[in-house]
Amino acid sequence: MAGNSARPGTSVVSRVLAVLGAFDDEHRAMTLTELAARADLPLTTAFRLVGELVAWGALVRRESGAYVIGRRLWDLGLLAPVPSGLRQVASPFLHDLYGATLATVHLAVRDGASVLYIDRLAGHVSVPVVSDVGSRLPMHATGVGKVLLAHAPDDVRGQVLRNLTRITPYTVTQPGRLRAELRRVHREGYAQTIEEMSLGACSVAVPISVRDGAVVAALGIVVPRLGRDRPRLVAALRVAAKGVGRSVDPARISVEFH
Repeated sequence: MAGNSARPGTSVVSRVLAVLGAFDDEHRAMTLTELAARADLPLTTAFRLVGELVAWGALVRRESGAYVIGRRLWDLGLLAPVPSGLRQVASPFLHDLYGATLATVHLAVRDGASVLYIDRLAGHVSVPVVSDVGSRLPMHATGVGKVLLAHAPDDVRGQVLRNLTRITPYTVTQPGRLRAELRRVHREGYAQTIEEMSLGACSVAVPISVRDGAVVAALGIVVPRLGRDRPRLVAALRVAAKGVGRSVDPARISVEFH
């Protein structure tokens, strides 16, 4: 369940958060009954809270009767200092990178033990990309995720290494092999994946670091295959990442990895 708000004594705020927390990547649209079940709320309570959330703009009711996240929550999310500030600074460099490669470009940060995508430009070539702006994916199966994992605190790396799930037949699920890859990321300055997140999609990514050397984000490209194009893509990524890092003002953009 997404919450335990049916238990006596829970506050109204807790119940509202349980309703909103019921939504995730696999539950983007739900009926009232489904919402109540995932939020662990009585149907009558869910009906009242959902009605208020719709009136406020946090939820939207479709013609089918299903509820989805409303635009007002999106607008509030854009005010968050890490995604919005970094995204704004990085935007021109992402467009330059896209113009140079015509590939799908990703900007991502670490959110706990997951990678959070804060910007994405779709490439000209059709590639099965599962990420979207605001989505979270496993760190061990994505290029940007491996970059961020290589520079994450020890406890985060340990948590990820203890929970390596197989997504495709090519996903790295052996802790020792992933540790070796992360050491290579540090040594060579980039990460790559070969169909580890989705079949038919390969990626390469580099870190974005600010003036004090801290890695604050990762910049990646997704293509159907790497092959002989990998050095060219890595070089283009490094130029863009260096530009973003130089433009980020650590005093204005607070990047907190939790």
